[in-house]
Amino acid sequence: MANKRYIGYVGTYTKKTSKGVYRFELDLDKKELNNVQVATELDNPTYVTVSKNNKFLYAVSKEGDQGGVTSFSISETGELKKLNSKASAGSPPCHVSVNSDNSLVVAANYHTKLVEAYTTETDGSLIETASAEHNGSGPHQRQEKPHLHYAGFTPDEKYVVVVDLGTDTVTSYQYTEGKLEEVAVLQTQAGSGPRHLVFHPNGEYAYVMTELSNEVISLRYKGEGKFEEIQYLSAIPEDFTENSQGSAIHISSDGKFVYAGNRGHNSIAVYKVEDDFTLSFVAWTDTEGDWPRDFVLDPSEQFVIASNQESDTLVLFERDKENGTLTLIQKDVKVPEPVCVKFLNQ
Repeated sequence: MANKRYIGYVGTYTKKTSKGVYRFELDLDKKELNNVQVATELDNPTYVTVSKNNKFLYAVSKEGDQGGVTSFSISETGELKKLNSKASAGSPPCHVSVNSDNSLVVAANYHTKLVEAYTTETDGSLIETASAEHNGSGPHQRQEKPHLHYAGFTPDEKYVVVVDLGTDTVTSYQYTEGKLEEVAVLQTQAGSGPRHLVFHPNGEYAYVMTELSNEVISLRYKGEGKFEEIQYLSAIPEDFTENSQGSAIHISSDGKFVYAGNRGHNSIAVYKVEDDFTLSFVAWTDTEGDWPRDFVLDPSEQFVIASNQESDTLVLFERDKENGTLTLIQKDVKVPEPVCVKFLNQ
C-alpha cells in the first residue's frame, strides 16, 4: 500500500532567489516533508489559497507596476495551470481568500488601502471587481495610513471581514449587487496593529493576531458582521524586549487549541480554548529559524508546518491533539523566502 501523502503549496517573496509558488509533499508514514519543487513561476505570490473542492488556487501577484490576483486550475496530481489574472496599478495584495463555493475571491492590500472582491467563472477564472477603500491612521509609526492585512469570510459567508493593521480595525462588508458595503467596524486597542483573524469552528467566537503589540485578541461574534472584544493576551514572554511582530493565527478544527506566530521571538505560541472561549497559555515552540511568517496545520492535524521567511526553511512539527503541544520532527527543509503554506483539502 502506498504511503499516505498530502500535497502542499508555499507562497513566497521573489526578491532574492525564489521563482514563485512552490509545492511539496508531506509523507505521513515517514513523517517528513519532501519533493519540494517550483509549482509555477510568478512574481511575489506571497499569499495563496486553495478552493474547497481542490480545483483552483488563487495567488496574490505582481505584474510590472501592477498588483492583483492570479487564478490557477489544479490537476489531480497537484500541477498548476494558469487561468487568468486581474491586476491594477500599485503593489500586490498581501492576503487572499475564496468562499466555499468558489464564487467570490477577496484580497486585502497593505499598500493601496483597498479590499478587492472578484467574482469567478465556472472554470475558476476571475472576472469583475469591486473594491472598498479604508481611511484613517493610528498612533504607531507604521500606522500612517490604512494597511489592510487580511480579508476573509464569516462562517455563514454572508460577510467579508477585513483586518486593518494601520487603523486598528476589523471591518465587515456585505457583497451585494457588485459592491462591497460596510456593515460594521470593531475598533481594537490603539497601536495594537491587528493582522490576521481566525474563527472558532462554532462560528460564535474569533481570534485576532496583532502585529504591533504581539497579542491575541479573543472576540465574540454577534452575527451580522458585528464583533465584541472579550480578552487581550500577550503572545510573547513579558521579559522579551527585542523586536517581535505577530504573524499568523490558526485554530484546530476541534476548537480546542489556538496557535499564534511570533516573528523575532521566532516561536509559535500555543493556547488552550477555555469553556468561556477565552484563551490560556500552554507553551512556546521555537520555529528553528528566523521570521516565521506563517504556518499551517496539515489536513490530519497531526502536524504543523512553519515557514521561516528569513532563513528560507520549512519546519515540520508533530502535534499532540490532547494538549496542543508541538514537537520538532524535521527542520531546514529549503524553500526560498517562504511566506504562507496551504494544503489541498482532504
